Amino acid sequence: MDEEKKGKLNLPASKLPVYKEKEDFRSTFQWRVFRIMAEFVDGWQFLADFRNTVSFFGSARFKEGERWYEESRKLGALLAKEGIGVVTGGGPGIMEAGNRGAFEAGGESLGINIKLPFEQRINPYVQKSIGLHYFFVRKVMLSYAAKAYVFFPGGFGTLDEAFELLTLIQTKKIAPVPCVLVGKEFWTPMHKFLNEEMLGKLKAIDTEDLGLYSVVDTAEEAFEIVRHAPPRELFY
Repeated sequence: MDEEKKGKLNLPASKLPVYKEKEDFRSTFQWRVFRIMAEFVDGWQFLADFRNTVSFFGSARFKEGERWYEESRKLGALLAKEGIGVVTGGGPGIMEAGNRGAFEAGGESLGINIKLPFEQRINPYVQKSIGLHYFFVRKVMLSYAAKAYVFFPGGFGTLDEAFELLTLIQTKKIAPVPCVLVGKEFWTPMHKFLNEEMLGKLKAIDTEDLGLYSVVDTAEEAFEIVRHAPPRELFY
C-alpha cells in the first residue's frame, strides 16, 4: 500500500502522542478496576473465535525491504497458506509485515491494537482487530491463546515479551508451547549470555531452560517448527 494510506498513527509505541485522561470519575482507581476487567473480558471474547494462530513479536521500526520485515512478511504468508492465523500488536514494522504476509496470502490477519482517544493505532493489513487502552492487558492477550510464538529482532518490548513467556513456561504456569527466535545474529549473543553467564557462572537457570526456545535464521525454519504445534483447545 502507498505510504499515505498507512495512517499517521501507524507508529512505534514510543512515538505515539501522549494524552492525559479527563479529570472526572473515569480517572478514579475504583472506576479503573472495572475498566480493566472489561478489557480482559473483551480481549478474551475476541480471541475465543481464533484457536489456530501464531503470535508475532519484534521491532516496530523495521521498514519494507529490510531483511526482518521481509522475513516476517514471508512467514505470515507461509502460515496463511497452511490455514494458520497471524496475530500481532497491529502496529508497524514486524507487526505490519506479519499481517501483510497473511493478508496477501488470503489468510486470517488479526491485530490487538493500542486504543488512542479518537482512533486506534493500526496497520492497513489487519482484517479483524480489537483496541485496548491498557498496555498490560494487550500484552496478556498477545501472549494468551496462540499455538506458537515467534520473536524477531526488536527492542525492550520484544525482550520483555520473550522473557515473560519463557518464564511462564519455565515456572509451569502455562503448558510448553513453541517459542521461536528468528535471527541468529541478534539472538545468538543472548543465548550465549544465558548459557555462559546465567547457567555456567551464576547457576541462575537450569540446563533444560535453554531448551524452552529455538533459534533459527529464516521464515522457512520458523514455519517448520510452528506448523506442527497443536491448536490450543482451551485458554491457560
